[in-house]
Amino acid sequence: MKLIAGPCVLESRDNVMRIAESLNKYHEDCTKDFYFKASFDKANRTSLDSFRGPGLDEGLKLLQEVKEQFGYKILTDVHDYTQPASAAEVADVLQIPAFLCRQ
Repeated sequence: MKLIAGPCVLESRDNVMRIAESLNKYHEDCTKDFYFKASFDKANRTSLDSFRGPGLDEGLKLLQEVKEQFGYKILTDVHDYTQPASAAEVADVLQIPAFLCRQ
């Protein structure tokens, strides 16, 4: 079984690291199949005023830090053709959100 867990969107570094730490007990139970999932940009928000995340560069730095500190595999979303190459340098799995698949 694979377990994918994490915040919907990356927020502050402290928040991300606190969540990553709290998930460590699950990672220890299924080390090979645990993925930390978080988005650096939630482009499909219903309100233009909603927080979208830290963006590609800062978000990938946060995900890399989680990967290095906790040993987690990383899963994140990509939203357009310019993002996969950069995201693949950090992430083990790239996801295209369902909303974007319908476009």
